Amino acid sequence: MSAWLDGLDGRGVHIVFEATGRYDRQLRIALETRELPYSRVNPARARDFAKAIGLLAKTDAIDARLLARMGQSLPLSTQAPDDPARHVLARLHTRRDQLVAMRQQERTRLHETEGIERDSAESHMAWLDAEVARIEMACRDVLKAEKTLQEQEARLRSIPGIGPVAALTLIAHMPELGNRSAKAIAALAGLAPFNVDSGTSRGKRHIRGGRKRIRDALYMAALTASRMPRAFKSHADQLKEAGKPFKVVIIALARKLLAIANAIIRDKTTFRRTT
Repeated sequence: MSAWLDGLDGRGVHIVFEATGRYDRQLRIALETRELPYSRVNPARARDFAKAIGLLAKTDAIDARLLARMGQSLPLSTQAPDDPARHVLARLHTRRDQLVAMRQQERTRLHETEGIERDSAESHMAWLDAEVARIEMACRDVLKAEKTLQEQEARLRSIPGIGPVAALTLIAHMPELGNRSAKAIAALAGLAPFNVDSGTSRGKRHIRGGRKRIRDALYMAALTASRMPRAFKSHADQLKEAGKPFKVVIIALARKLLAIANAIIRDKTTFRRTT
């Protein structure tokens, strides 16, 4: 790969590849080291493009040609280089999520275990508690070492309903916060309602896609905010009185929280009731 990339320097190329999580990390590092521009596209979007041009077969060679054609045909945005500290924070946060999920599984199993099985589950849960705390401390250390991230956390924590976990999730997994429009940020998080209209028919708006981890964190934050009289409870009550289902109300609050978070990070301010 290194020899191939070295041969591209100075040739005005733009690399297009599918996002594959940690598997494309080495490629991204190599491209950023050589200051070569690249676009990292959603695999589902690439497959939709293939269907749109009538390309149904799928092999590595076909995919390579497809991505090249996609880069020539569509105005793909150039990926900004990774912030090393944010990348470390994202990896630690993902590990925390994994440990918390394992702990919940063990907690569920406690109801059907006894004897040695129960002792094992409780011992494992104790270890998981300690490991979650250790990872959370490592996350705190990353924030303390980076003034910009530390300031962002303080601003996010000023929003009612946004606790330490939600703030950390937004910082780790939404680096675009403060640099995109409210609509674009909502779409990235999967909180933007999409129209389903045809002719005079008006279908129900639905959210879809986006970053599930961000959406989950904001959903829990919205639940908290909806019960806070001096924050968003009145807005939630208005939606309920208008006949909106409970889940629609919480999603609307989650979208509002994200819009506020985007605004205060952009303006480098803190939450005010007039925000």
